[in-house]
Amino acid sequence: MPIWFNKSLTLEQIKSLTPHTMNEWIGIELIELGEDFLKARMPVDHRTKQAYGMLHGGASVTLAETIGSIASVMIVDPEKFYCVGLEINANHIRSARDGWITGIARPLHIGNSTHVWDIKMENDQGKITCVSRLTVAVLKITGL
Repeated sequence: MPIWFNKSLTLEQIKSLTPHTMNEWIGIELIELGEDFLKARMPVDHRTKQAYGMLHGGASVTLAETIGSIASVMIVDPEKFYCVGLEINANHIRSARDGWITGIARPLHIGNSTHVWDIKMENDQGKITCVSRLTVAVLKITGL
C-alpha cells in the first residue's frame, strides 16, 4: 500500500509542482515514484560543479532536500498541512565530474509533526556519492 496521501498519485502530478523552482534551474528531474520512495536525478554540469570541476557538495544537499521535501508534501493532506525542511546532513563519499547523480528518498519515520528521510545518491556507475538524512517539519495550515 502506498504511503502517499493520494493513493493514485502519479509522477506527472508531482512534476507539475517543480516548474520555476531551483529544481528547474539546476536540472533536477523527478524520475520514479514507488509505493514508499521518490527518485530523482541531477546533472553534473556547469550548474552543479564547484571550482575544481567536481560536483559541488551543496548541489548534492539540494538534490537530497528536494526529494525528501517533495515526498513529505505527498504524504500529508495538502488542505491541512504543509512541510518544510528542519534539518539536513550529508556525508560526501565520492565526487563526480560528469554524468548524472541519482537520488532516492525512503522514509525512516513518518510522524504527525515530523518526517525523517534517508536519501542515498549514486553516480552513473552505481557508486554512492552522498548519503543524507533530512528531517521535515509538518505544519498545520492556520485559519482552518
